Amino acid sequence: MIYKLRRKFIRIAAASVISVLAAIFVIAYVININQLNSTMDALTDMIADNHGRLPDMKDMKGSDNGKPMDKRQNFRFMDPKGGINKEASLGTRFFSVKLNDAGEVIECNIDRIASVDEEGAKEYVKSVLATNTGKGWYDSYRYKVVKLEGESLVIMVDGSMNQTMTRNSLWALLAALAGCGALVILLIVIFSKRAVKPVAESYEKQKQFITDANHELKTPLTLILADLEIAEAELGKSEWLDDIRVESEQMATLVNKLVTLSRMDEDGTKLNMAKFNLSDAIYDSASDFERAISASGRSLELSVPEKVMYNGDEAAIRQLLSILLDNARKYCDDEGEILVTLTNGHRPCISVANSFKEVKNIELDRLFDRFYRSDKARTSGSGYGIGLSIAKAIVEKHGGKIIANKLNGDKIVFRAVL
Repeated sequence: MIYKLRRKFIRIAAASVISVLAAIFVIAYVININQLNSTMDALTDMIADNHGRLPDMKDMKGSDNGKPMDKRQNFRFMDPKGGINKEASLGTRFFSVKLNDAGEVIECNIDRIASVDEEGAKEYVKSVLATNTGKGWYDSYRYKVVKLEGESLVIMVDGSMNQTMTRNSLWALLAALAGCGALVILLIVIFSKRAVKPVAESYEKQKQFITDANHELKTPLTLILADLEIAEAELGKSEWLDDIRVESEQMATLVNKLVTLSRMDEDGTKLNMAKFNLSDAIYDSASDFERAISASGRSLELSVPEKVMYNGDEAAIRQLLSILLDNARKYCDDEGEILVTLTNGHRPCISVANSFKEVKNIELDRLFDRFYRSDKARTSGSGYGIGLSIAKAIVEKHGGKIIANKLNGDKIVFRAVL
């Protein structure tokens, strides 16, 4: 149990760390892409404002809006006013194509790019115009379509270098986050044992209490039952002695179930694994309950294929079947039916269903909780709320899962996938 709790703690903590780091990367990705697009849009806007050409160097020298340009700005792409600095303009590679309303090329400017010829530029522009968007990315080019009076101007700026820089920075961030995440998860694994230590200590005390209670209660219960036999032999049968016997036997059963559940919870508990006939085990268990079920006016049906072999602890599986059948017998409606089925797929599935009109009022997700009983009044014969907890422990020990579902609004079914 503690091992499972530790694994669950590690999974939750690791999932939380990964979620946070993933959110950081997504935010950084969005910011970087927006900055890349903004930078490239600033270039296309500047070229568009100059009718498809970069401003002459003499127009960019010396001042910005009449004020001297800070020399430190030459080392940055954008100046504080949102313009393009001189060094960036020298490294800008672009071409522009002007067309008339009929789509015919009027002017093609490829002076500032070497990788595209005139025919290539026209093909690029044709593809861009087919997208019917005013701006965006086409291959490694950031484009902008400007509508002029009777003309259209298409500007395409090479953004491969900016894309590469952005991509490299994102890969570096991803590597850093992955490294940090791996380190944090490693620390979580290392310190998880210390984190669950208080729970482990409490659990060990609980197990010790159950063991001690078993030893302390078994002896007086055995003496009470022995004395009852002597009293009945000397005084004869009486309803008071019968009540003492019933309650003593129920207490002994409860103590034994608590010990069984405590042992099932132990991580190191070994099952006697062997191949056995699961079909025969189901038939045998059902026959043990058949008389009691028939006597109460209910019916029992089996849908079990022959000779289904399973590798597991036969005694534990038979106990599982007894718990499920006993639970179905106790909570089946009068003149209702109980159906036991076995499906032999990749993993055998045992299903026990019974008629139960009050199924709509049951908290199905709590049925396997210890000491939970759907019978809030806790009437005699309604059990202790431990049986299904033991059933769950048996199934989980066999690497399976057990669930409870409503069926057709008036039935409840327990499915144990082994």
